[in-house]
Amino acid sequence: MRRYLLDCRRQLDAAVRQQWDAQIADHLLAWCRQEKPASLAVYWPIQAEPDLRSCYAAIAGMGIQLALPWVSAKEAPLRFLAWREGDAMLTDDYGIPLPAQRNHLVTPAALLIPCVGFNTDRYRLGYGGGYYDRTLPGLPDAVSLGIAYQCACADFAPGEHDIPMTQIITETGCLA
Repeated sequence: MRRYLLDCRRQLDAAVRQQWDAQIADHLLAWCRQEKPASLAVYWPIQAEPDLRSCYAAIAGMGIQLALPWVSAKEAPLRFLAWREGDAMLTDDYGIPLPAQRNHLVTPAALLIPCVGFNTDRYRLGYGGGYYDRTLPGLPDAVSLGIAYQCACADFAPGEHDIPMTQIITETGCLA
């Protein structure tokens, strides 16, 4: 199922993805204006994930501290590095940009978590590495916002370690 959903996402027309990204960003900005989290873990898109980078400056402009996830050790929970536009960046072992400074850690109040797929019970299907599954139990008060295109909604049973997202945000709105 993971391979099928990734293939479907990669095959989406670029103009359609761009339009859907803008709609997801609008829903996210509305959520941030309403909820006003102190900090938000965002992500740098890979493998045709929804690209929300265009709204990160507006979120930071609301006084919300942004952070990027860091795989500091394999089989460990993610750590989160404070980030703002213009910070010096380096790439990690996966080729994903991260802040060059690695000493300003943030415990996010909310997290944007890209989904390969999701179900109607708000369980997320990821890439299979288990990073968010290891991370979320250590952040029991954090709001988890799964980010996906609506076409990634699939029927699957969650694994024993899976944790439902607080909400799923797609171009069509929020599933809470």
